[in-house]
Formats: sequence, structure tokens, C-alpha cells
Amino acid sequence: MIVYDTEVFPNCFILCARDTVTKNWAKFEISSRTNDVSILASWMIGLRTKGERMVGFNNIGFDYPVLHFILNGKIGDPEVIYDFAMSIIASENKFAHLVKPSNCWVPQVDLFKIHHFDNVARMTSLKALEFNMRMDNISDLPFPVGTYLTPDQMTVLTDYCWNDVDATEQFLEKSRKQIEFRDTLSLRYGQDFTNFNDVKIGKKIFEIALEKEGVSCYKYHPDEGRTPIQTPRASINLADCVPSDIDWFFSEAFEEIRQHYLNTTITETKGAFKDLTATVDGLEYKFGTGGIHASVENKSYVANDEWMIYDIDVTSLYPSLAIENGFYPEHLGPKFVEVYRNLRTQRLLHKKGTPENDMLKLALNGVYGATNDKFSVFYDPLYTMKVTISGQLWIADLIDRLQVMGDNMQVIQANTDGITMFIRRAWKETADTTCGYWEMESHLSLEKVEYKRMWIADVNSYVAEKTDGTVKRKGRYEYDIGWHQNASALVVPKVAEKVLLEGADVRETVTEWCDWDDFYMRAKVPRSSHLLLRYPGFDVPMENTQRYYVSVGGGELVKVMPPLAKKPDHWREIGICKGWTVCPCNNLKNVVLPVNFDYYIAEVEKLTKGFNHA
Repeated sequence: MIVYDTEVFPNCFILCARDTVTKNWAKFEISSRTNDVSILASWMIGLRTKGERMVGFNNIGFDYPVLHFILNGKIGDPEVIYDFAMSIIASENKFAHLVKPSNCWVPQVDLFKIHHFDNVARMTSLKALEFNMRMDNISDLPFPVGTYLTPDQMTVLTDYCWNDVDATEQFLEKSRKQIEFRDTLSLRYGQDFTNFNDVKIGKKIFEIALEKEGVSCYKYHPDEGRTPIQTPRASINLADCVPSDIDWFFSEAFEEIRQHYLNTTITETKGAFKDLTATVDGLEYKFGTGGIHASVENKSYVANDEWMIYDIDVTSLYPSLAIENGFYPEHLGPKFVEVYRNLRTQRLLHKKGTPENDMLKLALNGVYGATNDKFSVFYDPLYTMKVTISGQLWIADLIDRLQVMGDNMQVIQANTDGITMFIRRAWKETADTTCGYWEMESHLSLEKVEYKRMWIADVNSYVAEKTDGTVKRKGRYEYDIGWHQNASALVVPKVAEKVLLEGADVRETVTEWCDWDDFYMRAKVPRSSHLLLRYPGFDVPMENTQRYYVSVGGGELVKVMPPLAKKPDHWREIGICKGWTVCPCNNLKNVVLPVNFDYYIAEVEKLTKGFNHA
């Protein structure tokens, strides 16, 4: 595979590329000083002849359309290229400039799409990845987009382009498993899965299975082409979403929620659960689109001879609800449930970690969200609400049944698919029996795990140690995070875990921490805002993606945002690590000031102190 990146300015277009196997490289320039368009075309023909693939980051959305424009028009004018590139950026239609895979000179692999960074909630830049991959230099260009470059600046641009090629190649190596998986699916199904994200793969596998059973997912029109068959709803009576097997709750608060659903009709799923809460035995439960959620705060629990920490989860809640209750999007009919059940059965035949198991897992889990997607073949918001509300109420029903144990049991947490409770060991058999009856009535299966210890800051942040010594982390305690997340100051959750689980000394552990990358943090602002490093009497502009660490000496990092309509002349400022000074280090050569350990110690203490022991 050939890794590449492009840079586009009014008087300079540059493409840099490297073969990931031979490490042979190529660089092409179309500028005021040279025109490589002919040899660029010859190079591309050579790649196609050899059966190569080109790998980039957002190359399907930007780099390749620009390259395709150059090659098809034999464009040797950099200003024309720049205008076309800016039209892509300015376009409100993200599909307007896409090139069909069959029309590409060379097949494209887009890491941006594979990792679903084109999703708003997961949007991630190459600069952010460079930070997470801990590259030595994540500096941006020293001149703004649209600058007419001097020859010296063109040299700087080339160096910058090579740095992005390096970053893309590093990320490719971390994405090999995902690409191999997609290659396997492409061979098996005879269609191109190369640039599908996981959710899209799951939906497509399910769609293929439906079509094999004779279920039509699309309608075809001579003018409009292929469009998905769907079931939109003008309104939804939520009584249709309440499980008939749940006809009342012991708890008045849960019963009020059930009655609310029985007497409510909605015309829009968004906001359907706004401010919907129930307080049971002193714990507030929130009902939302993501399920039911509740948690104690700032509490710690330790299992002993008398008490145990018992975690109970439903196995594959959303798929199981659909399968066991016969839920299906109306336009897809009962065959949908049959296909769902068959896919679940097939998955059990394959070991975890195998391509077959991974594929079927995606198919099982990818459908629920698509039923509320107005562009999907699975769209039927009544299905969405049936799964969501029945899931909420069945978890509430399990809690309701367990409440009969009174003071012998306390719910610590509840989430979409299960609960964690602090229970007397003498009452475990009663709890298991209750769970067994619940499984028979709900037709759902439960998985049970014991924890040795648990520290809960809030519903979103906790750390728990299982009896086998493995650790479950969430929120502020997580450090094994996804590529789309901000890997800032990982020394904080890592040390916090050692303090909680091993009784480590905070100051000693922080000051002797050997991985300096764990101290670095990242600040990012959109183009409408900017960052400043403030010293007494003057400010220094910073890059919009800025790596830094809290230092002894340095300046104060400030985020400056555009004015609000009420105060059009007042630019807003927010301090980052307010009250502390920092040292910027997009290039690690700029690490010149000592780390201020006091900041990191204080952050660790926020995660390790203030717990009330149960």
C-alpha cells in the first residue's frame, strides 16, 4: 500500500507518498516554479498497473477528489487546483465531490472513514491522532491557508506534508487488523467493504441476510434511483412500547414512569425522555434514550465475609429484546426477527476474536441505532422506542423485585443493561432465585460478576476490581482509551488506580513516574477561536491544536472565543488549567521547563480522596 498526503495553496500543490513495504518514496509538485502533472499521471498509472492501493486520512473526502480533478483535467495551474479544493471545503453537500470507487485511478483506503471519524461524536483530526500516537512533532504550518508561498515556504510545506505521511503510516500500522478484516469481508461477500466503519458493516451484513430471505430493503425508481424502504411515524403511542408482562411495580416511583408511558403519545423521538426520573430507596434513576441510569456518588465499597459487590448484566440486551419479543421494523416484517435470531445463533458457533464472530457481533449490534436513522433501510422509530422503553422497564422490574430484600441489599449503580449492588452474602441465593424468575418472565439472560472493591465518583466515573484481579474503569479513571478520545494527562488515572488498588503514595508515584508522555495534555479549538499563551504584559499566539504540560514557569494558556450576539465587541476568554502555568511543546524539542508535579498530584487526589466508605 502507498501512504500519501497532499497540501494545497494558491501557488503550490504538493503530493508526498511512500510505499509501506519498500519505503520507496515519491514527491510531486505543481507550483509557480514547476509542473509535475505529467509524471504524476504516469506514476498513478504505474500504481494501478501493479495493483496498489493508496492510503490516506480523509482522502476520500478531500485529497483524492483534488487529485482526480488534476489528473482528469491535466491541470497544471496551482491556483485552479486551490479554487477547486476550497470549493470542496465550502460545499454544504459532503457528497458533491466524491468520486465513485470504480472511477478512481487507484483504489483508496481511508483511515478517517474506517475508524468512523466522520461521525460528529467521534470527529478526530490527524493532529489529534499525532498527539495520541505521541509523535515528537505535531506542529502545524507556520503560515495560514491561502498564503502565496515563497520558495522557502514551499520547502517548509513539503516537510510538513512528509510529517503527515509519517503520521498516516503510523496510524495505518495500528489499523492493519481492521483493514484485514474488511478485506476478508470483501472477498466473502463479493463487494467492497474497504472503507466501511464498524456500524456500517453491521448494518450491511444484516441487510444482505434479509435480502437472502427475500426481504426487500430498497425500492427502485427510474428517476430517483435506489431509495430505502422505511416506516416513518407521524406519532407513536408509548403504551405500545410497554411490555405486557410488566403490569405493575411495587415502587410507586417506577409505577409512575410506567403510567407516564401508558398515557403518552409523541411525534418526535428526540426529547421523549426529558426530565424523566424516579427516586427509589434514595437513589435517583434517569430514563433516557440510552436506557436507565443511576449511581451513588463519592462512595467506596469493599467485599468482605458478610457483604459482596454483585454485578448483574443482561446478555446482548437490545438484540435479545427484539428477538424474544418479536420486535421488527414494520416494512421488514417478521423475517427480520428470524434473521436476527439466526445471526445470533451463528455467532455462538465461532470463537471470540475470529473474523466470523466479529462480523456477526457487528451485525447484531449495528441495527438498533439505525432504526432511528431517517436514511437507513431499518428506519422505524416505533421499533426504537419499543426496544428502549422495554429495556428500561425490564431493568427497573429487576430492581423492583430485588428491593424486597430491604436493608440486605443496596443498588450501587444501574445502567442500560444491568445493575451493581451491595448485598449480604447470606441473601445471594435469594437474589439469584429472584433473577432466575425474572429471566423466565423476561426471556432474557443474565451474566453475573463479583467485584472485590469499587470506587464510584459518579454515574460516569468509577473503578472496580474483580475477584480475578482484572480492573474495570470508566470515565475519568479510563486510560486505555479509543483513538477518538483525548489522551491527556494519562498519568492522573494511572496513578489514581495505583493509589486506590495498591495504596501507593501519590506524591512519590507522580514524581517518580517514568513515562513523560503521560504528563502531556492537548487543547484544541475550532478555527473561529484561538489559543494564547499569556505572560505578564504580552500574549503569544498558539496553534489551534496545542500540546502542553503544566510547568514550573511558563505562561497561562487561554482559550479565546468569538463574541456572543448580546455583546458583539466582547471576545470571551477561558483559562485552561487556570491558575497554573504551562509549557507548549508541539515539538518536543521545546520541552525546556520542569514539570510542575503539584498540579498532577492535585488531579490524582481529586480521583482518590473524598470517598465515603460503605
